[in-house]
Amino acid sequence: MAITAQMVKELREKTGAGMMDCKKALQETNGDMDQAIDFLREKGIAKAAKKADRIAAEGTTYILTEGNEAVILEVNSETDFVAKNEGFQVLVKEIAEHLLKNKPASVEEANAQTMGNGDTVETTINNAIAKIGEKLSLRRFKVVTKTDSDAFGAYLHMGGRIGVLSVLEGTTDEAAAKDVSMHIAALNPKYVSRDEVSQEEVEHERQILTQQALNEGKPENIVAKMVEGRLSKYFEDVCVLDQAFVKNPDQKVRQFVESKGGTLREFTRYEVGEGIEKREDNFAEEVMNQVNKK
Repeated sequence: MAITAQMVKELREKTGAGMMDCKKALQETNGDMDQAIDFLREKGIAKAAKKADRIAAEGTTYILTEGNEAVILEVNSETDFVAKNEGFQVLVKEIAEHLLKNKPASVEEANAQTMGNGDTVETTINNAIAKIGEKLSLRRFKVVTKTDSDAFGAYLHMGGRIGVLSVLEGTTDEAAAKDVSMHIAALNPKYVSRDEVSQEEVEHERQILTQQALNEGKPENIVAKMVEGRLSKYFEDVCVLDQAFVKNPDQKVRQFVESKGGTLREFTRYEVGEGIEKREDNFAEEVMNQVNKK
């Protein structure tokens, strides 16, 4: 397939590799972005790229906690300006209250439910669109519960650009739980612990690291040992309990949580617009198209 400049640009943004390396990787993998990332990593040219790392859509995340229940949600808008609009913020809070009270199983189910104002969630959002003048949408949410012996860690970064809701079991120390959520907001781990990483993902990583070591010219008899050492570093990148705690790098998050007498049960991290590609307009091209139409 034809390799476009946009594909090369996207691969560069995902891997930090040079333009020619990205072009070659795409040619070698027939334009498959994920395979091209693996190709560059095997050559030692790129680090692991986190999927869905292109932040584009605007809006906000929001967290509402009431007793032993909490909800984290993301509502999208077209511009950051509207995300700061008071009417938009009121809408987000009302949706959060509805979600926490009714606990729908999906966004589709939520949109069809009737709110306290007599309108469905979808109609309420549409009415807000008419007033605000931008497309708005409830993108995702998660309702979380705990016991009296646990603590919610609710943290919103940059006014809601990133939202993290964590649950510490065995301790009611909300400040500690919030510190863990702050760490998660900063380092963006994918899992709580190594137990959550699928065998398939571990094996995929092992194969890439093995090929990487062989391409570096390392003797085959020490490659396996090297790979296991690098796998340990990989777990530190993706598992929050294995990470150095941002507020005390000499301590692992696991140690911090244990020092509070608790365990990290789960976390949900939302970053506004992650995984949504914003349409990139070529202004000069658009102007020429308009001129040619006349």
